Amino acid sequence: MSVSLEDVQAARARVRDFIYCSPAQHSAALSQMTGQEVFLKLDNLQRTGAFKERGALNKILMLTEAEKSRGVIAASAGNHAQAVAFHATQRGIKARIVMPLMTPLVKVSSTSGFGAEVVLHGANYDEAYAEATRQAEADRMTFLHPFDDAQVIAGQGTIGLELLEQVQGLEAVVVPIGGGGLISGVACAIKESNPKIRVVGVQTERLPSMLRATEAGKPITVSAEATIADGIAVRRAGEQTLALVQSYVDEIVTVDEEEIAKAILILLEREKTLAEGAGAVALAALLQRKTSLNGQRTAVVVGGGNIDVSLLAKIIERGLVKDGRRTRLRIHLTDRPGALHQLTKILADVRANIVQTAHDRAYYGVNLGDTVIDFTLETRGYEHIREIADVLTAAGYRHERIE
Repeated sequence: MSVSLEDVQAARARVRDFIYCSPAQHSAALSQMTGQEVFLKLDNLQRTGAFKERGALNKILMLTEAEKSRGVIAASAGNHAQAVAFHATQRGIKARIVMPLMTPLVKVSSTSGFGAEVVLHGANYDEAYAEATRQAEADRMTFLHPFDDAQVIAGQGTIGLELLEQVQGLEAVVVPIGGGGLISGVACAIKESNPKIRVVGVQTERLPSMLRATEAGKPITVSAEATIADGIAVRRAGEQTLALVQSYVDEIVTVDEEEIAKAILILLEREKTLAEGAGAVALAALLQRKTSLNGQRTAVVVGGGNIDVSLLAKIIERGLVKDGRRTRLRIHLTDRPGALHQLTKILADVRANIVQTAHDRAYYGVNLGDTVIDFTLETRGYEHIREIADVLTAAGYRHERIE
């Protein structure tokens, strides 16, 4: 093993004065929804919004003076980038970060704001990684790997040590997986301290690189796919992380995009906690009953909260539609004075709030002298939508719901 419990304990001693010991708060609501006794480990509350600070700082603190003087470089989709930028700049070390072209603006801006030079290159993490390693060699900079590095892994493992102290009687930990740095460090700390605690990893269904690696017994490069869990969008698991996962992780499951989006929305609405896609996958697996856990005292790692606000807006809108709290109805009516007033009064009487309207007189098979109006409505759920439909039918309006 490249990392031992002693390495994680040493990393904790090294970084503890600079890293926030994030809470592991109990959630009665999520416990009821998942069938587990859920404790949320909120590492989205770190200074740069993600757990990556732990590993990046441990690595930076172990650099030689010569390595520091040449500066550091990293490839990242965002969270490792911000962690390296912040902690390197704080210590007067030049930092350069290569990020994929499609990295969310919030992560690019934050990385630059923390003092790093940002280079946008490549369609995905792998292309950014290749460019970063090229520049590291060309400019003699020290490359800081985001996950396949023993010192980075040990730093991430400090979450495991904190959980053992924070959650009495801990029986399981559910952890997001990208390249495997977080879960391998946490699993090492947990299993070497108490082998009875189950460790479950969660990946996005679109990029199950660690799952495929465990099946094949070696790292496998999976096809590139877009995902809202961009923080764990890694096509190939690490060599060191795979060995640790094989030794310590009990189970790996996957979740799809809709399940991740739902978990983001539930965390926001029920727990007042903002999580990015990669930070919500662990909860998504529990909500969808994807794991073999059954009623255990379970810590769920919420690893990051750096989500693009435009994506968040889309997730909220989509979630409202799926919950029946927003719907769109296409209603046909006579195109004459007062017809719209009469219709809106009916909608008001059934307590449907009109969010948006769109008239059309030329399409959708509209008869001359008639019009069609698309109404976007705020509703109280599917039962309320059925009530609205029944009232419109009784009033003689032709209508259909737009999915």
